[in-house]
Amino acid sequence: MGLFDFFSKEKKETLDKGLEKTKTSIFDKISRVIVGKSKVDEEVLDELEEILISSDVGVETTVKIIRRIEARVERDKYTSVEELDRILREEAAALLAENNSQDVENSYETDHLPKPYVLLVVGVNGVGKTTTIGKLAYQFHKRGKKVVLGAADTFRAAAVDQLKLWGQRVGVTVVDHGMNTDPSSVAFDAVKKGMELEADIIIIDTAGRLHTKVNLMNELGKIKRVVQKFLPEAPHEVMLVLDGSTGQNAVIQAREFTKVTEINSLAITKLDGTAKGGVVIGISDEFKIPVKYIGVGEKMDDLQVFNKMEFVDSLFKK
Repeated sequence: MGLFDFFSKEKKETLDKGLEKTKTSIFDKISRVIVGKSKVDEEVLDELEEILISSDVGVETTVKIIRRIEARVERDKYTSVEELDRILREEAAALLAENNSQDVENSYETDHLPKPYVLLVVGVNGVGKTTTIGKLAYQFHKRGKKVVLGAADTFRAAAVDQLKLWGQRVGVTVVDHGMNTDPSSVAFDAVKKGMELEADIIIIDTAGRLHTKVNLMNELGKIKRVVQKFLPEAPHEVMLVLDGSTGQNAVIQAREFTKVTEINSLAITKLDGTAKGGVVIGISDEFKIPVKYIGVGEKMDDLQVFNKMEFVDSLFKK
């Protein structure tokens, strides 16, 4: 059994429920488009393109999906509107399967990862970054993994206290130096403590916003340099947390962060409270960075490992 019990019936039901607002919005609009239509024609495809863009799938990704459906309609000569949801699901899934954003279901099996595994978490304030760290710590701890958290977001009011509360709630060690202290010093001591405790995973929170891109780049660079004094290969992963409910703003944030630091995983939160869930497809397709987690509810286990096929199935299957 892997570190996570992937897509049990309960998790699938949670995913379906979490994406309900986006799914309902898409199919309500499609239903209005196909009233009185017998086949998928140019008018239907134009309307579908607008629907996908309004669901924050993104223009470029939407165009790719529409072109695939057009080719299929041309090949099959006649395609019933009753089949549109199935075709949409299949072509969206095929598109994502072809990009370089691989599903990472076993990414945190620490039997084959370096120990300790250092995860640096970045993202702007308000996206759910610290909550995501807390939920990750809970899930790892629940499965017997030893976790250390580093409270290196020392500039935001209450950020340190919030992470300490998560540590107490979950039952894991939190390293902090308080507010307005040197983040890289916190990161250094978190890695040091993790090595002393023989931790499996060290998760380091970072500042959500600094005054300029240069400051952000410098701060993240400094954190990387100090942790490399203990572990030359660390951090093993830099995860960007994005708020899915902000739609295209999440895409813009991803573009900005990828300019200043090397991001190699994504977590997209708050999908249960929005009709903009299509943004996950656009982000996965555009950046070719693995979307590892999606947030589809407030409970601890509602941070789920992202699986492209399950996601598309929940989003587009009636």
